[in-house]
Amino acid sequence: MEDCNMNGQTTIDEQEVARFSAMAAEWWDPSGKFRPLHKFNPVRLAYIKERVCNHFGRDEKDAKAFKGLRFLDIGCGGGLLSEPMARLGAEIIGADASATNIEIAKIHAQETGLDIDYRATTSELLATDGEKFDVVLNMEVVEHVADVSLYMQSCNEMVKEGGLTFVSTINRTAKARFLALFMAEKVLRWLPIGTHDYNKLVTPDELRKEFSKSSLAVLDETGVAYNPFFDRWLLSADMDVNYMILAGRKSEPS
Repeated sequence: MEDCNMNGQTTIDEQEVARFSAMAAEWWDPSGKFRPLHKFNPVRLAYIKERVCNHFGRDEKDAKAFKGLRFLDIGCGGGLLSEPMARLGAEIIGADASATNIEIAKIHAQETGLDIDYRATTSELLATDGEKFDVVLNMEVVEHVADVSLYMQSCNEMVKEGGLTFVSTINRTAKARFLALFMAEKVLRWLPIGTHDYNKLVTPDELRKEFSKSSLAVLDETGVAYNPFFDRWLLSADMDVNYMILAGRKSEPS
């Protein structure tokens, strides 16, 4: 499969793809190598649901609150976000550069009876094909790509007029280096050593600039922090380590 755009540029970091492909079979094991994502999932799911329902005038209590909305889960991995979106009624494409991840995601969706369009492809190819979405989920991916600007450009151009995009990642700060890399990987062993490269982490300012270049407006920002007393992640005013940014494209006047 071709991974690059018309100019030969690519967002794919082959080492990162190989790293996650090697762990693919563990995607749905809540106590395995993806345990941190399983722990992180409830807070990001709640945030996505609240913001999408508020933006599109949907009832959060509706079991099919996302019916009629088209979602992209880019870098979907084994489908930890794609499946909840599908259960809420969304028409969803789950895309990942790792064919191994996609096969795992397809098998799990079949086992749970969910209709999800999983594709082993890239953001550049989807954008080149003219795909457009009401919501683009760009969660825990941007810190693993080879070219942040190209990646963000391709993701952002797929946001429809009146649509939203969510980005979740790790800030490039000394605090994040200590907590998200040293503590999480080398001390607590939440993640395999080398999962994150400090130099590839992305700051909120850098994301804001990418949104601006794509004519997207930042609508909300929040930090996400781990509470050891409750053993769960919570929204926080502190964006120094983990954070999420919501941006949207204005609807053109009719």
